[in-house]
Amino acid sequence: MKVTEHLQQSQGKCLFSFEILPPLKGQDISHIHETIENLLEFEPAFIDVTSHREEFVYKKRENGLLEKVTTRKRPGTVGICASIQHKYKIDTVPHILCGGFTKEETEYALIDLNFLGIDNVLVLRGDPIRSEGVFRPEPHGHAYAIDLLRQVSALNRGEYLHEEVQNERPTNFCIGVAGYPEKHYEAPNLKTDIGYLKAKVDAGAEYIVTQMFFDNVRYFAFVDRCRAGGIEVPIIPGIKPITGLKQLRMIPHFFHVDFPDALTDAAERCTSDAEMRELGVQWCIEQCKELIAAGVPCLHFYSMGKSEAVKEVALAVY
Repeated sequence: MKVTEHLQQSQGKCLFSFEILPPLKGQDISHIHETIENLLEFEPAFIDVTSHREEFVYKKRENGLLEKVTTRKRPGTVGICASIQHKYKIDTVPHILCGGFTKEETEYALIDLNFLGIDNVLVLRGDPIRSEGVFRPEPHGHAYAIDLLRQVSALNRGEYLHEEVQNERPTNFCIGVAGYPEKHYEAPNLKTDIGYLKAKVDAGAEYIVTQMFFDNVRYFAFVDRCRAGGIEVPIIPGIKPITGLKQLRMIPHFFHVDFPDALTDAAERCTSDAEMRELGVQWCIEQCKELIAAGVPCLHFYSMGKSEAVKEVALAVY
């Protein structure tokens, strides 16, 4: 079932969903099963599975020179999605990236997903390679998420990359995109960013899931500006409970979001990870209660591969 169909059939209930990371290369899927089973009681409508591009590592050879080697630390998005739908009968949303993939590789991945009966995708540009700092598209790949979105929309019309394809059967993907209540870090301002988002909706995006945020005022203002800008699709808030002191530095740095003053002031009084975790979970609970009261269609949790804090929040609000 498509994400939009879940939202339409919810009868006003705020749905529960979450995101998981594929295991590191060389690990098995058992941890993912444990994460999902720990959250099954909340009847997740869908589960997102992230995708990861290649990274570069440098290996020292016997002659003293460094060799640049390409590696993917977290493969397996398509296989994990298929496994989850087979084992748990829960719809999955694989992330489809521009970064690290050619148009041809993207088409093959989408065809595989279609064969597996996976009819949701979240379309993203993806992050730059960490060692480079600036996003560079793959040769014969997409530079922007909207171009990738147009490729998925074209497949939904039965338009493949090569003209020699005969008897083209259209796919039927429900396409989601990301939204940024505090703007994408590369956008000059929020107005411009929402303009880009409107273009994605016009190109076929059917719902939006936001970057994590910790101040509901930012989310409500973002929704209002989207609606004023002609964006009418569902906007699902992305939620993350803070679980340790290191995240006070890590989250703003990697995700380009701000903490509200009240949260920062309280966090500065925490002297241990346990205290910070208690504060983070309680803050998230209050966030979620306010969002549910405001009538959001779904709460989408960024679990970062750990489900215990998400479970504590869900027990308090569902």
